[in-house]
Amino acid sequence: MQGIITESLAELLTVVFYGGLAVVLTVVGTLAELASFEDLAAGQSVFGLWEIAVGTLMLYAAYSVVTGILVPRLRGEYETDA
Repeated sequence: MQGIITESLAELLTVVFYGGLAVVLTVVGTLAELASFEDLAAGQSVFGLWEIAVGTLMLYAAYSVVTGILVPRLRGEYETDA
């Protein structure tokens, strides 16, 4: 019985961690995109383009975490290497 509770708690904490990671990556990516638009409008094109690249990378990382890790874990399809 103790093993089932421990495994369930570990799985829940893993899902919460990856969900939180996806939220943080999404927020940071969105803020970088918004800052890039402000910088581009202010005439700082190099820095604005750099922020667009960083924001896009963060948003893609969040998408990858959600579709590659979080959703399969919630569906019970995620396979571990152990």
